[in-house]
Amino acid sequence: MKIGFDNEKYLKMQSEHIRERIGKFDNKLYLEFGGKLYDDYHASRVLPGFKPDSKLQMLMQLKDQAEIAVVISAEDIEANKMRGDYGITYDRDVLRLIEEFRSIGLLVGSVCITKFAEQDSARLFQEKLSSYGIKSYRHYPIPGYPNDVARIVSDEGFGRNEYIQTSRPLVVITAPGPGSGKMATCLSQLYHEHKRGVKAGYAKFETFPIWNLPLSHPVNLAYEAATADLNDVNMIDPFHLDAYGEMTVNYNRDIEIFPVVAATLEMIAGESPYKSPTDMGVNMAGNCICDDDACCRASEQEILRRYFKCMCDHKRFGHSKDDRNKLELLLRKAGLQPSDRLTSKEALDREALTGHPAVGIELPDGTVVTGRTGDLLGSSAAALINALKVLAGIPHEEKIVSPETIEPIQRLKIDYLGSRNPRLHTDEILIALSATAARSEAAALAMEQLPKLQDCEAHSTVLLSTVDEATFHKLGIRLSCEPKYEEENRMYHKR
Repeated sequence: MKIGFDNEKYLKMQSEHIRERIGKFDNKLYLEFGGKLYDDYHASRVLPGFKPDSKLQMLMQLKDQAEIAVVISAEDIEANKMRGDYGITYDRDVLRLIEEFRSIGLLVGSVCITKFAEQDSARLFQEKLSSYGIKSYRHYPIPGYPNDVARIVSDEGFGRNEYIQTSRPLVVITAPGPGSGKMATCLSQLYHEHKRGVKAGYAKFETFPIWNLPLSHPVNLAYEAATADLNDVNMIDPFHLDAYGEMTVNYNRDIEIFPVVAATLEMIAGESPYKSPTDMGVNMAGNCICDDDACCRASEQEILRRYFKCMCDHKRFGHSKDDRNKLELLLRKAGLQPSDRLTSKEALDREALTGHPAVGIELPDGTVVTGRTGDLLGSSAAALINALKVLAGIPHEEKIVSPETIEPIQRLKIDYLGSRNPRLHTDEILIALSATAARSEAAALAMEQLPKLQDCEAHSTVLLSTVDEATFHKLGIRLSCEPKYEEENRMYHKR
């Protein structure tokens, strides 16, 4: 995989830029972290070389200056809002995040519960936090937020909120998901700090869109594809253009809210330190791209994967949380066709040649290995075994898992577990391979290749079972599928 992003440069430059911003205020900066502070896999996919925990590692360089406050909305607690990637509720994710941060030595000072309106679930969550020794604070709904600035910046607005006690120059405000109230928490703290005579500052750390890349750059288009459910739109920042005559990229929500934020900062501090939403940002990612072409190609694949996922959701459920029309428009903006996904073309060619569903896997050197559905293995299991053989240098005709090993598993599935499909899924073939590895050097060698599949691209000509999708995900394989079933005439399909 071609590296397009200098991660070490990013860690150094980003931490230095944040230190610089802290120094512009009374050695107190509230930094709103947009997106994911932990496990930012989107960034690692579109900026090859960016590590999923880069933002966390950057904070580690500021460890002695920083503390974290986690924000969660009482409304999200009440609604049992879920994180789609982890399948856990927001309140449980707050506890997970605190454990993760503390495990690497970062100080988590507190949790702030926003939009608190005496919800029983929020009260219970506060009690749970207290039992773990975690301080928590309540922030209340403010009528007229965010437009009624005079009311917001008053004792009836921010003044009602509990002041979050902090001890370090940099206070990172993060949350389990969007809509939690991070910006309002930062501004509320600025109000309370100024009442105490501390001229604290506010800044925003949002990786995407990247402000100093062109509006139509594939990296920025991939961000729009990733937020197709939020309907975010990348825009030229008109405030920055007017103030400096310089074209920079931001997104609609920050541009729309900026006049309100600027007015709020003026009422709190007497003047706003920022002339544009771009001014508020501290993102240095665009300066650390070392191979623009590699990032463009990676971003194009991200857009294609998002498109295929949306189409598959429509096939499975009749709808998708992502805007299908927007994703089709982004494909056109990026000059892409679905056939531009190399693994898709190879898999479809194999299916046309054999008359059976097929999967293509692109290996780190660019070789695409395919596998088709047969008597013993499903297409994804066959492609996985073929890929491991190529990586291990094992001839294609050599069987690394014998039919004698596979047949008992098939009997178990059919005779005892009630399955109608005797062919092995990816998890089952890996179990068979690991059992064979105890007595076969070739199987053991093939097993050793599994880490090399991390970040490889794959495409299936049919929708795969959730078992196969989960196995590919665990292996770090970036999967997409054609929006069709192997048996289109069936009314019910197991997922």
